[in-house]
Amino acid sequence: MKSGIGIAALVNIPAIVSAVIPGSSERKNNHYPMFKRGSTILFQGDSITEYGREKEKELPNNAFSIGPGYVYLLTAQLMKTLPNRELIIYNRGISGNKVFQLANRWQKDCLDLKPDILSILIGVNDYWYLRNGMYDGTVADYERDYRALLNRTKEHLPDVTLIIGQPFVLPNTEAVDESWIEPMKGYQQAAKRVADDFNTLWVPYQQVFNEALKYAPANYWTTDGVHPSVAGTQLMAEAWLKVVS
Repeated sequence: MKSGIGIAALVNIPAIVSAVIPGSSERKNNHYPMFKRGSTILFQGDSITEYGREKEKELPNNAFSIGPGYVYLLTAQLMKTLPNRELIIYNRGISGNKVFQLANRWQKDCLDLKPDILSILIGVNDYWYLRNGMYDGTVADYERDYRALLNRTKEHLPDVTLIIGQPFVLPNTEAVDESWIEPMKGYQQAAKRVADDFNTLWVPYQQVFNEALKYAPANYWTTDGVHPSVAGTQLMAEAWLKVVS
């Protein structure tokens, strides 16, 4: 583990991200052009997105309401870099959620907020809960529910910009072994089909983490193979920002 951390220190996270996500790493003065003045940005998903945020006040641009995960890190970067854009950023991820549970709360936690940009990372629980016998949904259910959710979103918010994150797992960790890999590919492929058909931006988290594994072991980047560590949250934030820059 110490050896892995030492090697990771030799390669910075932007370099790992740039190896997977094409585009110049140089930021122009007018970077992040997709964010207009007053844009509302909403992050949705499960515990990876929630990351322990408070769920009572659920305020925008608030450190406690956003939580200490990847959403916090990228929000801090955007607000530091774009102070004149007056961005409004919400985190509405909820631990344990699957796609159908997003749909159950979509009016309050998405449509009523009227986001200009909507970022969704969902899918690992659709498999994890199936695996542990607490859910009987299939990949087909996941894809059908995902499409229905985005159709509903576009019907009410036709101009919203969609960003879909690739669900990911890292084996040889506390919660994940090699038997997860092939089943999860089905969910990843389904998410990519949905992203392509709805012409969304795509954040290839699995490929980014796979690249990161060249420099440090899985338990450096995640706490259990599903939830990102401190280093993993920074990696996710950098990947998201690279996609939208």
